[in-house]
Amino acid sequence: MPENAIITVHVRDRENTEHILEAPIDMGLNVMELCKSYDLPVKGTCGGMALCASCHVYVRSAHELPAPSDDEMNMLDQAFFVQPNSRLGCQIKINTRDLDGLELTLAPDAE
Repeated sequence: MPENAIITVHVRDRENTEHILEAPIDMGLNVMELCKSYDLPVKGTCGGMALCASCHVYVRSAHELPAPSDDEMNMLDQAFFVQPNSRLGCQIKINTRDLDGLELTLAPDAE
């Protein structure tokens, strides 16, 4: 894989520990899948369908992300601990170098 096909995503877990994750941009992964591949405590209970909010994250960096879909907004309306920078990790596709250095924090677990 060409070196430029890998970006880094910085994820702060619920204990405030920073993790630097390497993410290929050509595999169709989303943030939820990336976090799970690194064994971070992200459930992704619905399998990435924007139906459960168990992959809720806060975007800390100023990266330009696609606007949330209606399904994502509806799920966030029902989620706990929502902030203006809340997103569902399953809805953030890792498919461009523009996301290199993306900074996220895992939202508190609602359980």
